[in-house]
Amino acid sequence: MRRVLFLAQAEVLHIVRDRILLAQTLIVPMIQLLILSNAATFEIHNTPIAIVDLDRSSASRGVVNHLAANGHFDIVDAPASLDRANQDMLDGSVTMAVVIPHDFETSLMRTGVAPVELSVNAEKGSAAGIVQSYAQSVLAAYGAELTRSAPTIGPRIPDPRSRIDVRLRSRYNPTLNYKYYMVPGILVALMTIIGSLLSAQNIAREKELGTLEQLNVTPITRGEFIVAKLLPFWCLGLIELTMGLIIGKLVFGIPIVGSLVLLYAVAAIYLFVALGIGLFISSVVETQQQAMFVTFFIVNIYLLMSGLFTPIDSMAPWVQVASQINPVRHFVTISRAILMKGAGPAEIAQPLVILLASAVIVLTVAVRQYHKRAS
Repeated sequence: MRRVLFLAQAEVLHIVRDRILLAQTLIVPMIQLLILSNAATFEIHNTPIAIVDLDRSSASRGVVNHLAANGHFDIVDAPASLDRANQDMLDGSVTMAVVIPHDFETSLMRTGVAPVELSVNAEKGSAAGIVQSYAQSVLAAYGAELTRSAPTIGPRIPDPRSRIDVRLRSRYNPTLNYKYYMVPGILVALMTIIGSLLSAQNIAREKELGTLEQLNVTPITRGEFIVAKLLPFWCLGLIELTMGLIIGKLVFGIPIVGSLVLLYAVAAIYLFVALGIGLFISSVVETQQQAMFVTFFIVNIYLLMSGLFTPIDSMAPWVQVASQINPVRHFVTISRAILMKGAGPAEIAQPLVILLASAVIVLTVAVRQYHKRAS
């Protein structure tokens, strides 16, 4: 028993003396709890939608008002044509397009039934189904309200059972197959782990073994050393992407609608970000254990704030803003857009520019920090 107590005391002293390990043990879990509690939610709030009101009547305005008054939707566009709404869905600015056809009010007055089309971006998997059900509930409530107030709508309404016929159309993922939504995101997670964790641990191992200082006094430059260390992981990340796409296609039948060349070009840029993160981590830690803890802390936040599991629209507003600097978010968005929607460079321009800027900034900071610590 005394030996157990002595060993426990020695372990406590080791943790207290190691400031990085102490922070990882006490502070990091608290930070994760505070951040991820706001990010990891399965409720749908303020989902961006576009409403194409082709009728421009009092009844169609009622549909718009009911959707706007509900806390689940945020009307970000009111295009005059369906083509514009489809473009909004293609570039990812809206999750659902509500189309109110011509003669909506006339049909409601003559037959008691009027159609409304909900065109949902099913690229977002199960979240698309939730958005659909919310919209259906709102429209069903409005239909019931029309039924109760049927005599006051106009003298020409012959049927007091007025209701709205909701017609659903799932875009980009008609069967709402969750695997189509998750596989591209999981590929991003794999590449992130390859690029960040392994590169950080690899260089940290050199420090532990003492070979890093030996390499620093050899004729090889630090730039050559960094490239030689990181290049294998860059290639390994692309190999992982290839294997994942093959398995995704053969086993899960995921659609590959867009250009693979474009996807690989973006993946190559993203790997520079992931490798830069790993290099930066290796420059601020001294052991592989520290590198592992720091990497998992960063990667967990990146993944849960990326829209991989939870739609960005459903997160707290400040988390949505903070996630703009999350490179994983942008690569998840791009990979899903290319594979499922066939998006081209124009549709992914904004996240691609942010990804490029992230690669330049992260690599620059990481290399400078590494030079400082390695000297």
